[in-house]
Amino acid sequence: MGKGSIVRALLQRDLPLVYSVSATTRPPRAGERDGVDYRFLSDEAFDDLVRRDELLEWADVFGHRYGTPSRPVEEAIASGRDVVLEIDVQGARSVRARVPGAVLIFLTPPSMQELQRRLQGRGTEDEVSLERRLGKAAAEMSERGWFDHVVVNDELQRATDEVADILSGYRDRR
Repeated sequence: MGKGSIVRALLQRDLPLVYSVSATTRPPRAGERDGVDYRFLSDEAFDDLVRRDELLEWADVFGHRYGTPSRPVEEAIASGRDVVLEIDVQGARSVRARVPGAVLIFLTPPSMQELQRRLQGRGTEDEVSLERRLGKAAAEMSERGWFDHVVVNDELQRATDEVADILSGYRDRR
């Protein structure tokens, strides 16, 4: 159960949320659908979005690029809905710079051992990839202090409730 599990659980609730589908240059994994899980783009198409400044944030992660198309985010916000981005620390820094009022929630595993177990259980990573992801996760965990909130992703229902409560609190203040 990772970030995606919490995002999916949030979207099943009756909340005014929109999921931002990220764009990526990596190939789809088994079962992933274009426009649902990611927008799978060629390098040229991704370059075009960068050149036209149509990405809220983007980063190169393990040899593939990922980014958040800005137009769907802007349209959702204009319609009064909150937008959930599933991004890494590098992306969060870019969002903070471009959208100062964004609420940044860092989801952390209960431990590095648990994260390793979860990644291995997904079966999508070879050993080299797994080690790279664990190294990146350790580096990202050291940066959680500048996020607005930190939620331990230990149990799906509890962590989802906590994130929903955080979002509701900000909505109530607006």
